[in-house]
Parts: sequence; C-alpha cells; structure tokens
Amino acid sequence: MSSYFSADYRVHHTSTIPANSGESVELFVREYNGTRGHQEPKPVLMLHGRSSPVVAGFDLVLAPSQDGNEIRYSWAQELAHHGYDVFLMDLQGNGRSPRPMMDDPCNANPAQQQPVLVPNPLTQPCPPPPPYPHQLGNSESEWAELETVVNFIRSLPERNKPIHFIGWSAGAFVMGPYTLRRPGNVRTLTLLAPIFPPKGRWSNVPSDPFGRPDEARTLPVSTPAYTFGFPMYVGSKTGFTTGWDGEQSSSEQREPGMVDAVWDAFMAEDPEGAKWGRWLPDGTPEGVLRFRNSYWWGWNKQTVPLEDAAGRPILGDRVPVLIIYGEQDKQANTSPSSPDVLYFSVPALYQAIQGDDKLMFRFAAAGHSMVWERRAQALHETSRQWLDDGKAYGLTTGSYFRDVDGDITPQ
Repeated sequence: MSSYFSADYRVHHTSTIPANSGESVELFVREYNGTRGHQEPKPVLMLHGRSSPVVAGFDLVLAPSQDGNEIRYSWAQELAHHGYDVFLMDLQGNGRSPRPMMDDPCNANPAQQQPVLVPNPLTQPCPPPPPYPHQLGNSESEWAELETVVNFIRSLPERNKPIHFIGWSAGAFVMGPYTLRRPGNVRTLTLLAPIFPPKGRWSNVPSDPFGRPDEARTLPVSTPAYTFGFPMYVGSKTGFTTGWDGEQSSSEQREPGMVDAVWDAFMAEDPEGAKWGRWLPDGTPEGVLRFRNSYWWGWNKQTVPLEDAAGRPILGDRVPVLIIYGEQDKQANTSPSSPDVLYFSVPALYQAIQGDDKLMFRFAAAGHSMVWERRAQALHETSRQWLDDGKAYGLTTGSYFRDVDGDITPQ
C-alpha cells in the first residue's frame, strides 16, 4: 500500500527550556512524503499531546487486518497514501527528542514514585525535593520548538507555504496559540480531542495576551511543588489500561490486544523508560511511560477569539478549523465545577472561535484515544476530506454527531 518516501530527521534547535537553555539540541521529525509526480506538495505537521510519543500516536503499524490493511492506525501514512507530505514531531521531554533532567528517576513526580518506580529503578521513594524541582517545558519553549520545525519544513524545496496543522489533546496548547501568533504559517488547524480550558491561564495584559501570567514571570515554575516542582511524569501500564478502559462504551470500541500493542509502541520510543517499572514473571521490566511536565498559558476564551490587524478572526476565518472528539472522552471534557485550569470543554472551544469556517464532529463509540480505536479509519477519512476540500461529508461549518453507522445529525 505504501508508495511514498519516508525519512527521519534530527532538526537543530537552540533550546529555551530553562533546564538546558541555550544548548543546541536535535528535535525528532519523521516525514512521509506522498507527493506524486508534478503534484504541488501539500505539507502537514502532526503534534502529539501531553504523554504519547508522536510515532506511537500517529504512526502505529500492526499486522495486517483481514482486509490486508496494515496501516489502519497510522494516520500519518494514511494521509501520505493520499498525496500529502506528512511530518511528525516530538517536543523535548517526549518520544525521540531530548529529555533533559528525565534520566534521573528522582526527578519523577514524587506522588508517582512509590506506585510506579519502586522497586525498579528505585528501592524507595527519593527524599524531597527532586534534584531539579521545577517544571520542564512551558508555552514559550514549546512554541519555539514548533516554530523551528515549521521553519525546517518551509526551508525544503517547494514547501515554503502555509502548513496544515494536526494536533491531538494537549497539542492544542501548542498549535492553537502558535496559529494565533503566526497565522500566515498555518493553512488549516485540525484538533483531535483538544484540551481547552475556557478560563485557563493568560497574562491579563491586553496589549500582549500571550505574555507570561504573573505567577510565571520567572521561569521555570516550581510552585506549588506538587504540581510544578518536578520535570517528569511517569505512568504504569496498569494506569494506562485503567484510564483507557474507563472510556470504553463496549467491547467493540477497540480491537483485542490494543492495550499491549500501544504499550509496546510507547516502550519502543523510550529505551530508558522501557528499563523501569515492575518486574514481570519472566524477569524483565514492564517499562514506564515518561513524559514532560509543562506549564501552559495563552489558550482560553480570551485568546481564541483574537483578530488580526485587519479585524478578521484568526481562527475560523484566516485559518479554518476542524475539531473531532469522542463521545466517551473524559479527558477533554471535565466537570464545570473543576478548578479553572482543570475545567476542559471541547464545545466551549468551538463556541469561542469567532469565524464561520469551523466544523466539529462528535464521534459515537470513541474516546480520547480514538487514534487506536476502531473509529480511527473514520477519523482519517474525515480529516482527509477536510484537507482535500475544506469540508467533510459535504459540510463546511457547524457542529454534528456522527453515529457508528456513519449517519450525521446536527448537535
């Protein structure tokens, strides 16, 4: 099925993360170039969320299904197969990009050390505070890394043009504000299960809504210690399984064996993390999922409606927006009674976008991890139609529910 060029790159970047500020680092980028013949290249950039490495999230390849389709979970390769030049990137602290301060298990969230890291690699939890008692990334550092990769793509032959963005989950904290700041670099914005806090952090400086909030005037952030006093989260396979199981509407929502397949993909992206975790009966470690602790701002109901200098809404006008999420998603939609920074609502994001060029679908029988569920192929098809024509199923704007049979109704 593959008829496209692929390559992995190490893109040079001068880090602005406080933990390694000023150092030259290499960001991981993978390309699947599906451009054919004299076709004009159509670049797409895909960004992971908070925890999943980008390859595991967007490029999972399993044994062929009964219909012979072996890339049914690789969103990236599916788009490349249909003529797109697809790039995937890992931010620092995730996947194959650098992980500053993360090889010391004492730098893991203290609350997670006992259940996840004892007895391997720790014999007991480390005494507080962690050796590096601060968050790792932040909005400015992650916008800068995205900018570096955008510039890399646009430096390639015939790629000096706006790029289609696709972001999953907390990737919205990075791609959303970047689009508001650099709309000329973005062709369309597709967000899967976007994390959006309507009352999230912002600077309260009208002249610069993307400035640092008062509590982040000096980076890195380190207080409160239980939230920002460490650079790394760690997760166990048990925790991952429990979270995903909690969003299953039936046994048909995902294929058998998917938990193991996805966990193995996580471990393949992190050889060090694969050495940690509880011991299995065969004497090998189960591995842990390691990911950055970031401090985000600038993505809320104050910034999403921003207009350009000509008075045009940026989102939904200069940059068309597609939003997709699952009806079982408990991560991107939380209780309105939650603290402001933890109240997330996908419909609130749709409502905050002021332009009319916005389209949203809620998928039945799908959760936050739709990329690995049976609805993945419908997800791919919806996004491809949008990228091809600026519409999906003949629709260009509005909010809709898509049931398991593919029937679409307004919501």
